[in-house]
Amino acid sequence: MRRSGTLAIMTTLLIALTTTAVLATPTEKTAIIVEGQQPPVRITHAAVLTASQGPPVIVYAAANQTDKEYEQFTVTAFVFKADGTPRARQTAPGRRTLEPHETKYSTIVLDGSPIEPTDIIVIGIDQAQLASSEEWWHTDLRPLAEAAVPVKK
Repeated sequence: MRRSGTLAIMTTLLIALTTTAVLATPTEKTAIIVEGQQPPVRITHAAVLTASQGPPVIVYAAANQTDKEYEQFTVTAFVFKADGTPRARQTAPGRRTLEPHETKYSTIVLDGSPIEPTDIIVIGIDQAQLASSEEWWHTDLRPLAEAAVPVKK
């Protein structure tokens, strides 16, 4: 009787731990990536991670496409409802200093407004500054983001 009681407790504990692990595992979906014409820095991969608590986080890879060093760049994420209606826009600085042809990984936390599981996330780089220069490359991502979202009717 003692063994069966211990086995029952261990089985219950194992089920509880497994359930907790599954519920705590973040969900992942791919963000849509947009870019302007001839961007010197571009996002090559972006995934939206959503945990059971806290806001979604986009993990992205930014790659310098040139033979020049870039001092800084800015990342903008757009959130659209499932029907294509714009919901939010959030901008954040990217990682500092991208060497020629270097890729760096970073994140942007989507804590500016509530995000629904059915929302569509679009991300891109809207400006980048050459190192030791006042020269900036820039583009308007909003129309590109709006065009990239599949509209449901």
